[in-house]
Amino acid sequence: MSVVALINPNTSRPTTDMMAGIARRTLRPEDGFEVRGVTVAEGPSMLVQENVLRAAGPHVVAAARQLLSGPDGERIAALVVSAFGDPGIEQLRAVAPVPVVGIAEAAMAEAAEGGRRFGIATTTPGLARAIDARVELLGHASQYTGIRLTPGDPHELAATPEVMRERLAEAVEACVTEDGAQAVIIGGGPLGEAAEALQGRFPVPVIGPIPAACREVRRVLAAASVGGVKEAARRTA
Repeated sequence: MSVVALINPNTSRPTTDMMAGIARRTLRPEDGFEVRGVTVAEGPSMLVQENVLRAAGPHVVAAARQLLSGPDGERIAALVVSAFGDPGIEQLRAVAPVPVVGIAEAAMAEAAEGGRRFGIATTTPGLARAIDARVELLGHASQYTGIRLTPGDPHELAATPEVMRERLAEAVEACVTEDGAQAVIIGGGPLGEAAEALQGRFPVPVIGPIPAACREVRRVLAAASVGGVKEAARRTA
């Protein structure tokens, strides 16, 4: 059983449980995966500003260190950073002995496959600059059609899931019809249920970042497994 730890960079345990539940639909127990949700010990219950996103990075690293040094640490096969912006991911990769996947980087890579132009729909205007910077850093700027933001306070929208979903739908529609996006990412781990609900409503793929990250985990672990088998065969040849 491969244990994948999904680290929630905010302190909301219900959000952790929701995101881990979504992850388990891709990393299924019957396929040999166990998803473990991990909530950081400190910070806000929702990341809505760039400075808060940056501040979450050390908490993500601390949560991963505690998990990996614990009694079940050797069972951890991969880590997922489940906030759009991937806080702490570079620092975590420098110290973690297992693959680390960020939901933003995985979703952007998937959206950009085959040269597709993609947009991002999200609820957090305070993170728009950080998201744009992440697109640039990951090398997708030439395919990026831009970000579309929902009106309204992010906290209030989070408390009214049906309203949030429909406002995100309007943002997706704008990405497609006004910006020419050929795929649209729902930009946020806590928006995972809305991303699932919007599947199939548009003529382009609507990409949920948690499933995208889980698909990347599967790919990375499968590649590592094949590499290990080949190395064992080489040593015994």
